[in-house]
Amino acid sequence: MIERLEANKKIDIEEILRDLDKYEPKWRGWHWREKNEEGKAGEFTYSEISKSLKNSQPLPAARSFNSIDPQPQPIITTEIASGRFEDDIRRMRMAAWHGADHLMVIRTAGQSHFDGLIEGTPEGIGGVPITRKQVRATRKAIDLIEEEVGRKINFHSYVSGVAGPDIAVMFAEEGVNGAHQDPQYNVLYRNVNMFRSFVDAAVAKRIMIWADMLQIDGAHNANATAMKGYNVMPELMVQHAINAKFSELVGMKPENIALSTVPPTSAPAPCMKYDLPYAVALRELFSKYKMRAQMNTKYIESCEREATVGHTLNLLISQLTSADIQSTITPDEGRNVPWHYNNIHAVNTAKQAFIGMDGLMEMVELRKEGYLPEKVRELKERAILFLEEMIEVGGYFKAVDSGFFVDSGEYPERNGDGIARKIDGGDAVGTIVKRDKDYFAPVCAHFGYNNIPIEYKNACDAINGCTLCDHSKIKYIDELDENDNVFKRLERIKEDGTVIPEVQWAKDGYVKVTLCIPENEQISEAAALEMGKRMNLKDVEIIHKQVLQMSEGTLVEIKGVCDFIPVKRDELSLPKRRKTLPPDVMRDYVKENPIKVVAATVGEDEHSVGLREVIDIKHGGVEKFGIEAIYLGTSCPVEKLVDAAIESRAQAILCSTIITHNDVHTKNMQKLHDLCVEKGVRDKLILVSGGTQVTDEIAKAHGMDVGFGRGSNGTDVASFIIKKLMGVNPDEEE
Repeated sequence: MIERLEANKKIDIEEILRDLDKYEPKWRGWHWREKNEEGKAGEFTYSEISKSLKNSQPLPAARSFNSIDPQPQPIITTEIASGRFEDDIRRMRMAAWHGADHLMVIRTAGQSHFDGLIEGTPEGIGGVPITRKQVRATRKAIDLIEEEVGRKINFHSYVSGVAGPDIAVMFAEEGVNGAHQDPQYNVLYRNVNMFRSFVDAAVAKRIMIWADMLQIDGAHNANATAMKGYNVMPELMVQHAINAKFSELVGMKPENIALSTVPPTSAPAPCMKYDLPYAVALRELFSKYKMRAQMNTKYIESCEREATVGHTLNLLISQLTSADIQSTITPDEGRNVPWHYNNIHAVNTAKQAFIGMDGLMEMVELRKEGYLPEKVRELKERAILFLEEMIEVGGYFKAVDSGFFVDSGEYPERNGDGIARKIDGGDAVGTIVKRDKDYFAPVCAHFGYNNIPIEYKNACDAINGCTLCDHSKIKYIDELDENDNVFKRLERIKEDGTVIPEVQWAKDGYVKVTLCIPENEQISEAAALEMGKRMNLKDVEIIHKQVLQMSEGTLVEIKGVCDFIPVKRDELSLPKRRKTLPPDVMRDYVKENPIKVVAATVGEDEHSVGLREVIDIKHGGVEKFGIEAIYLGTSCPVEKLVDAAIESRAQAILCSTIITHNDVHTKNMQKLHDLCVEKGVRDKLILVSGGTQVTDEIAKAHGMDVGFGRGSNGTDVASFIIKKLMGVNPDEEE
């Protein structure tokens, strides 16, 4: 049994699956982030941050800020749809380390039409089959991940479709924390009969209330579906109103109701002029509910850069208005390839944007006069008029039957292209049966009429507890399919010491290759596919292409499966991680044995930031250990650097070389070495080279004693120099 996860060990899926029939959820309900009252992270003070994580992976630039990892106040979602829950669990762990605490699993395509629960763990298409075993295993794994990162994590999926009430019961039993539930989604997008959908929704919502689950609606689907999504803003507000009020009437607390708000446009449209007024109007009309902000998927194409910029603009909307939960749709939405690292990129985009915009509303405010408030009022008026007309024609069902919804005209204009559903049609039509007067269901969280005998305080007393009250009464079914199950899938990828790249499933072998081809689009596309095959990639496909200029060049990204002899873990030559001396030891040595170094950026290179961080005391450079650094600046000739070292009687030269065009970095290193030999001082000087493209191997191959690349710092450099002078092996590894 796994008691806790170890950061440097993979999560053991087989151990998660062991004794799953005995697992019970540790907690129920929804968890909101706890505010960091001090507002401190490192040397900075923030206005809106939550408590820090026990273990986390900071943003890349955190290296320059003592590796701080402040967590924003809104909950951050990652949406996962790999098709295999065992791989989702691994992705969830990665996402949690980057700050995600709302792990949302997208159901497999078609599950809305299943009339009961699925059992076992079959592989899904376009999502994950939501089964009891999948939910239980995932929640069990999340328990361990919560302990590892030090924060409660919300698990989420969908309560919709013909089996919605069944799924709601299972979610309540198994500790699911939040769910999409919106009867209009069933009606409009899954063609479930209207009456059946709303009756099922009432039953499902009542179960969710018992479990204190957060409900998110599906109104955002309208602006992702309408031909002109930016025109359905008034309708979106009406859809939100219907579901939110219906949920309250069933008994749901307003604070457990969240609106799935999605900005309706994207650049090159003037998106702020549409998106910001809509966000303000929505928050003014629905101030007592929570806001779950999501990126609009309608306009996502295959370009990662474009998707990320769109995501960032949407995050600005969230910061200018509010977001209790920030969803993170990945660039994969436009590629239909849900890859691990893009989930992490999307989480980091949200974290980076929110932290970067911390305190924004203390410096700016939304205008109270002019275009913004006028547009807000207009949108609210259109929404109210839409609602009034819906009532006039006979209510929601009649309005849907008449094609009111998802029409691309901006209300009151209509283009006649709305989604129309028949009142007496759709899946499960005619399946509602009125309860008899003596109807009695011996279960808790029951919606509607229930003739509970007077001798029972609670309905389930009649059976000595229902499954909501007694978890041991749940009938747990493991696997039904002999071939399509998690054990068979794990067997195929059993640990054998090989290292294989992956992006979606364990050992799927997929890689992405970016090619800039100096041809037109047609030639570039054909050439890219052929190049992929010649790289020994199998199943080569183009996932993105972008014309740079119709005759000068095309950017093409391809994916393919690696076809090579597997890399063995125990045959790898691992990168060195040098053991650094303790700071006190270095200070004491330098105090007794003064050290002087000469440093410069060589050649015609004007970059200085990296070198200054390595030497300056204020950046934690070599000076903090008492080493004297003579800085000669940038674009320093190699000859000047060597002469200065000789004149000052320095023990080491620090040579920074960033620019790598035409391999100038290797040429400068070799020139430095050769010049020291020529002047007879090579054996008297420690030659240290550094830069983003420098490696220890490259540096030593061109005459240096050592090379430091990305992520290196002044402590690494000082430790190497001092060890060398002490006569200790400077390459000793941790």
